[in-house]
Amino acid sequence: MGRADRPIECVSIGIAMNEPDKDEGIVLTEAQKRARRSRSIAIALSLAALVVLFYVMTLVKGPVVLIRPM
Repeated sequence: MGRADRPIECVSIGIAMNEPDKDEGIVLTEAQKRARRSRSIAIALSLAALVVLFYVMTLVKGPVVLIRPM
């Protein structure tokens, strides 16, 4: 069999407990965090609008979509 038959103890995540803390990387300013949040909200609203549009179009077309000539 494949990997599924191995017990969970054999899985290593590759992190040693004695490693020193690493650098935090890039730290965003408050303005950058607000801009990121605004973009995320805009993307979410656009996606929700697209889902609603697809749902409404499906309702408008109705079951006629299923009746097609072969």
